[in-house]
Amino acid sequence: MSPHLVMPPIGLLLMTGLTTEPHGRHAFVTDTVHYTVTLSGNHAGEQTVIGETDGSRRVLFEFNDRGRGPRVEAQYEMGDAGIPVRITITGIDYFKAKVDERYTLDAGRARWTSTAEQGNEVVSTAAVYVALQEPPEGAAILARALLESPTHSLKLLPAGSAKIEVQTERSLTVRGQSRTARYYLITGLGMTPNGLWLEPDGTLFAQASGWTSVIREGWEEVIPSLLAVQDSIDVARDREAARQLADRPRGPVAFTGVSLFDADRGELVENTTVLVEGNRIVRVGPAADFALPAGTRQIDGRGKTLLPGLWDMHAHTSDVDGPLNIGSGITSVRDLANTPEELAERQRRWDSGETIGPRIVKAGFIDGPGPFAGPTKALVTTPEEMRRWIDWYADHGYEQIKLYSSLKPELVAVAAERAHARGLRLSGHIPAHMRARDAIHQGYDEIQHINMVVLNFLSDTLDTRTPVRFIEPGKHALDLDLTSDSVRSFIQLLADRHIVVDPTLATFEGLFTTRPGEMAEGDTRIAVQLPSQVRRALLGGGLPADEALVQRYRASYRQMLALVKTMHDAGVQLVAGTDCLAGFCLQRELELYSEAGIPNADVLRIATIGAATVTGRANQLGSVRQGKLADLVLIDGNPLLDMRQIRRVSLVMKDGVIYDPADVQRTLSITPWQDLRPTP
Repeated sequence: MSPHLVMPPIGLLLMTGLTTEPHGRHAFVTDTVHYTVTLSGNHAGEQTVIGETDGSRRVLFEFNDRGRGPRVEAQYEMGDAGIPVRITITGIDYFKAKVDERYTLDAGRARWTSTAEQGNEVVSTAAVYVALQEPPEGAAILARALLESPTHSLKLLPAGSAKIEVQTERSLTVRGQSRTARYYLITGLGMTPNGLWLEPDGTLFAQASGWTSVIREGWEEVIPSLLAVQDSIDVARDREAARQLADRPRGPVAFTGVSLFDADRGELVENTTVLVEGNRIVRVGPAADFALPAGTRQIDGRGKTLLPGLWDMHAHTSDVDGPLNIGSGITSVRDLANTPEELAERQRRWDSGETIGPRIVKAGFIDGPGPFAGPTKALVTTPEEMRRWIDWYADHGYEQIKLYSSLKPELVAVAAERAHARGLRLSGHIPAHMRARDAIHQGYDEIQHINMVVLNFLSDTLDTRTPVRFIEPGKHALDLDLTSDSVRSFIQLLADRHIVVDPTLATFEGLFTTRPGEMAEGDTRIAVQLPSQVRRALLGGGLPADEALVQRYRASYRQMLALVKTMHDAGVQLVAGTDCLAGFCLQRELELYSEAGIPNADVLRIATIGAATVTGRANQLGSVRQGKLADLVLIDGNPLLDMRQIRRVSLVMKDGVIYDPADVQRTLSITPWQDLRPTP
């Protein structure tokens, strides 16, 4: 999983993508099993599972992710066939809000309640409740119950169903100790199958990913080998999807009669034809003037808008993000922090078309060590270490450096000097005890996140390595006077120095505007499209707050939108990034810019030619011009009139290859917008 800023509830975070097969009835674990939690390979927490002779479980689970992270205690009372009949989960969630989640199955009626939801249902067939704040052991409990089922499938509560299949088995050895682990996939929890490793008696061995892993204590060194096995299985599935979904034209393709968005001029040109041969745009002109070559495939664009491929300028890609982006019209992304080995392989597969995904611009991630360090092995404390890491990134095809919150402020100037000498841009969070103004004077080219801009006007004594960097802007952004000398002079500094700002407004919408049980406005627009268990994750709420404080957060969020509009009006270069759910979040980001008052033509320019210019690719991408690469998006409507229509993607072309976004989304258990139309 990518290091996204806002994380879903624990249970759905760790369960929406794991797997199994029958090996007979599993014995109850009656001893205590200890697990290590890692984030990006670094130790971050623990899980302890205490088994009782009656099959009940007590689970203690916590981890630290840059000052965030849950701490919960879960009690499971087991019934027949390994299905829980009573679950109690208490503690604090990822953002330190109170957790009190309870489930009972009694006399055929299931009842559940939490801070986010409550319900009850008469249960006439075997069913398993999926807790919102479930620890990793919950995935193993579900897996064991699925294995006990004759069909290896079960109904889920509150909604959906799950199925488990075994994939492979491995014998593992560490320091003379050996264990056997079987890899299973569970479908029905997320957009793609969820995987986990069980020992032959059903004990959880590991849940592994490039971002978050949970594994038996003492076996941490086998995580890379587990990931290699998982990756081979996932890639085989993704290759088959690409084979079925990628339409590779054998001759010219013409988009006829479209309303073309001219990104260079910010204008809509009606009744235009665009001719593509191979992966290049070879001609653009009035439809009436076109004589198409023999054998040209024609795509009727009447009543539709043709855009250049969209850009997401703040991504942390995972494999599932590839089809999520293509299905939403995003053909290029900038990855701002990831595991280098995984990112290089993912870029190779997406560029070659082996699997489905956008183009990638790579940014290297650097932080300082400490309890709040970011998810990277590039943790530096000296100028020599900084220069060495920047050189490594430059030598491996990276085009930008992103700095993070635990970095020593005195190393920013060192980073700027070296990055610029190697032809790399410099951006990031503002390190703790430093202001954005100081980072700019020391060489920043770009600032990530609107809260980092707001923090410029608050105290530099705040420890912004922690969630304080969200809480304090949430409390005080509404007090910003956007006409004041301090704000105006800072914005002028941004404009004069050509500093780019990457606001990620969509990321903060849920954080600042919702309480448990509520969805952010942007989430309400996509909820019906998402798998049921993924949809539940949207109810988790934002920062812990009472009613008075949440109203203050909401007012501050509105002021952040106004600040973005003020920066745009002053000539500050914005780029549209997400740092949340790929594809859908970029669409919401553009809606939010429009809602803030930025003209829709400017919004579309930000997400097309503007992004291409910032990344140095305007000569190849970002607008529909003869000779440029054929990255195109056909919208069934006109987003210049209503930015919400940016969601109505009807066709995507990336590098001359055509994708039906509806078919792409169906492979992820997403309901396309076309399928939501009312039946005549």
